[in-house]
Amino acid sequence: MRLILLGPPGAGKGTQAEFIVERNGIPQISTGDILREAVKAGTKLGLEAKSYMDGGKLVPDEVVVGLIAERLRKDDCGEGYILDGFPRTVAQAESLEQLLAQDKGIDHVISIEVPDDELMTRLTGRFTCRKCGAMYHKVFSPPKEEGVCDKCSGELYQRDDDKEATIRSRLDVYHNQTSPLIEFYRERSKLRSVEGTGGIEEIAGRIEAVIKG
Repeated sequence: MRLILLGPPGAGKGTQAEFIVERNGIPQISTGDILREAVKAGTKLGLEAKSYMDGGKLVPDEVVVGLIAERLRKDDCGEGYILDGFPRTVAQAESLEQLLAQDKGIDHVISIEVPDDELMTRLTGRFTCRKCGAMYHKVFSPPKEEGVCDKCSGELYQRDDDKEATIRSRLDVYHNQTSPLIEFYRERSKLRSVEGTGGIEEIAGRIEAVIKG
């Protein structure tokens, strides 16, 4: 079972990936984790990636694809895997297709669909305690007293990356990058759109129904 998980910021990809891993016994492969592990291990590709990261540059596709290829050759991927955060562009998807050309390829590309207004509600409602780092949400998990942490009475503030302008920018980037990617997999009959609103378990059930077919 080889899966790709797509979804905008705030769609709950991380949470749903955990459900998929637990229920199907396959590893979650995150581009970020792979980059950090390769850099820490000092591998050839890891050192190459580090040179770009240290310079504040994006790691080139060929390096990322090389790291993905190394990871997919490990024993725990024998029964399948879920790719989280890769591919992000059509160019990366084409490279992945070439990488898997001698194998059966990807089974399903699961796109978690959530309206932008719902995402804005989820993401702009987050507040963090300056003192202990506890997180709250003004709709889903509000503090007992507005602006004050329940745990340590510290001040709650909104991080820059949780502010509306930043969120809108992130969503624009996602839509611009991912719309062509969605079409790419739709043309190959791999795309499976799943409604990402409602309870966490409910969404997990929809994804599991897609996986089990």
